[in-house]
Amino acid sequence: MDSKPKKRGAMENGDTGEDSVLATLIGNGDDLGPLVRHAFEMGRPEALVHQLKHILKKKEAEIEELCKTHYEEFILAVDELRGVLVDAEGLKSDLSSDNFKLQEVGSALLVKLEELLESFSIKKNVSEAINMSKICIEVLELCVKCNTHLSEGQFFLALKTVDLIDTNYLQNIPVNAIKIMIGKNIPIIKAHIEKKVTADFNEWLLHIRSSAKDIGQTAIGHAASVRQRDEEMLERQRKAEELNVSGLGDVVYSLDVEEVDEDSVLKFDLTPLYRASHIHSCLGIQEQFRRYYYKNRLLQLNSDLQISSSQPFVESYQTYLAQIAGYFIVEDRVLRTSGGLLSADQVETMWETTVAKVVSVLEEQFSHMDSATHLLLVKDYIALLGVTLRQYGYEVSSILEVLDNSRDKYHELLFEECRQQISNALSNDSYNKMVMKKDSDYENNVLAFHLQTSDVMPAFPYIAPFSSMVPDCCRIVRSFIKSSVDYLSFGVNSNFYDAARKYLDKLLIDVLNEVVVTTVQSDGIAVSQAMQIAENIPFLERSCDFFLQHAAHLCGIPVRSVERPQASLTAKAVFKTSRHAAYLAVVNLVNSKLDEFLALTENINWTAEEISENNSEYMNEVVFCLDTVFSTALQILPLDALYTVGCGALEHISNSIVAAFLSDSVKRFNANAVMVINQDLQKLESFADERFHSTGLSEVYKEGSFRSSLIEARQLINLLSSSQPENFADLVIREKSYNALDRKKVASIVEKFKDPADGIFGSLSTRNTKTSSRKKSMDMLKKRLKDFN
Repeated sequence: MDSKPKKRGAMENGDTGEDSVLATLIGNGDDLGPLVRHAFEMGRPEALVHQLKHILKKKEAEIEELCKTHYEEFILAVDELRGVLVDAEGLKSDLSSDNFKLQEVGSALLVKLEELLESFSIKKNVSEAINMSKICIEVLELCVKCNTHLSEGQFFLALKTVDLIDTNYLQNIPVNAIKIMIGKNIPIIKAHIEKKVTADFNEWLLHIRSSAKDIGQTAIGHAASVRQRDEEMLERQRKAEELNVSGLGDVVYSLDVEEVDEDSVLKFDLTPLYRASHIHSCLGIQEQFRRYYYKNRLLQLNSDLQISSSQPFVESYQTYLAQIAGYFIVEDRVLRTSGGLLSADQVETMWETTVAKVVSVLEEQFSHMDSATHLLLVKDYIALLGVTLRQYGYEVSSILEVLDNSRDKYHELLFEECRQQISNALSNDSYNKMVMKKDSDYENNVLAFHLQTSDVMPAFPYIAPFSSMVPDCCRIVRSFIKSSVDYLSFGVNSNFYDAARKYLDKLLIDVLNEVVVTTVQSDGIAVSQAMQIAENIPFLERSCDFFLQHAAHLCGIPVRSVERPQASLTAKAVFKTSRHAAYLAVVNLVNSKLDEFLALTENINWTAEEISENNSEYMNEVVFCLDTVFSTALQILPLDALYTVGCGALEHISNSIVAAFLSDSVKRFNANAVMVINQDLQKLESFADERFHSTGLSEVYKEGSFRSSLIEARQLINLLSSSQPENFADLVIREKSYNALDRKKVASIVEKFKDPADGIFGSLSTRNTKTSSRKKSMDMLKKRLKDFN
């Protein structure tokens, strides 16, 4: 309801100005605080209370009037208010329930909180205990280290450890028992060290001998690391040079030289020696001590030079050589740092004795070794020994010469191992073309050995033209090259590429080629297997370039220097020859298979009275055999090899037919037998022509054919079937129609030719006339050949 008319009505009823202002403030809901504060400050609160009561009465009258006017609405509002009250009671009940649940949850959380606080307290205690334990462990570890130093005679380190415990840990040890115990033992330990130093020299003699092996092994290991770093640097340099030569860009490389102090790498203590020498010098018996030192060290050297008989040399050579290296490294340090305790002449005498003994031992041991791997391991360690001792000024050429003198023996052993591995690779080969299902197989078996026929990556699965023996043998040869170069390197001669190439050629010719040729010529091999081996040989020939490049790479020779034609291996030409030998072996295998069916003296009725209309059964088997051979060869061999195999097989059949006529078991034959063989030969010729065209050979050999391989048999059958065989005696006709026939063979064959009896058709004049005419001509030929012979 609008209150503004009411304000105006109050003023109209004669209210005072203050009542009007007060009523206006109350009506507008303004803050009465300033007005009340002003009334109290003025000391007139009663007037303000009076005014408020007056305004209250007026408002009550207005409310009463308003209620009378809007009593119905007021009743509705009261009803709504009662509904709100009911909702408020429900809300209160819900709040009470939620509060109860919250109290329950809060109680559990309070319990958890108390447990958490207790856990924090335990954690704190555990952390403190751990820290205390760590301090105790560190102290006890130092105590253990101190005891170790004492047991090993490293008294300086032991004393440093004791000082460390005393300075940094003793006052901080939280366990009093440990603190008291350590504090009590520190003076005892120091007194023990002080006492032991006086007798340290004699123990040092034993200690330095027992440490010589470790010193030598450390020095040799360092030499191996330096060699490895140098090889990597040279490899980077060669690659950079090859990039520059190939024009791929200017490559800048630098040589980083790392100076390494050998004395910092080889840490062994000469303090007892220095101390003893100084004491003897102070006592005035320095010369006596020098003689004593030299005598005892010489006895130790003579003992170290003896070979252990309790274990093989291949198991003890590292210890043996490392002991010698360690001995002379120590003597070099003594010579340089002991102030005249040892002379250079004395060291030289000991070294000469050692060289003579080591050379004798190595020559004897090398002569008994039967494993290239063992020989290589010993050689490599000796080479490292030479590099190590040369750094200290010792002359090692006599020792390294033993390695060069043994390289032929090493390679012979390596040849035998490779021969066995190659034989196993061939025996395990299925002689089926390799199937490569992914690019990694292609890279490992083809690209790795430069066997690819195209620079384009093929689709997978890829069927290679060779079997698994090719990459297997290539891996064996690659391993041989690595082993050969490993032996030849780091010897007396720095240029060893020619030797590596010579041994590589020998392996390829005398081992790989020999095993392959022997296998393809063996009795138990199948025709398809021999074909696959023959097809594998060109890929072995192709891999020779990779082998030569790989050998040059390992020898540090620029690859471009071996890419010239005159630098190729002799093995390439040998493999080319072996490929033809393999084809001949395939032909021989095929011929052997054909011989199983070509028993013509048994399969042919040489005096048949009737001619069979069907081909002989043996010829059906021969054709079937040839069909199988051609199908297999077409899948494996190239066309030129297929042509060679096909011609060889057909020529063998032709020779077999002629040989059958010449056989002693065939005493005579007639025209019917000739006709039967003619039918068989015609079938064979038809097969040969069909295969010559279907295989695509007619496109390659346009002036040749398979039929030409049967020419001798065909001309013989034509002669025996001719109505005028005496024309063979005519030189012109013979050169034209019978140039493949040998006159002596023909003479022997026609002597066996006898026409059959006339039989039941002998009364026919036409047949009698024809037969008689041919018989006369044949008799004339026989007479002329006999006269000629």
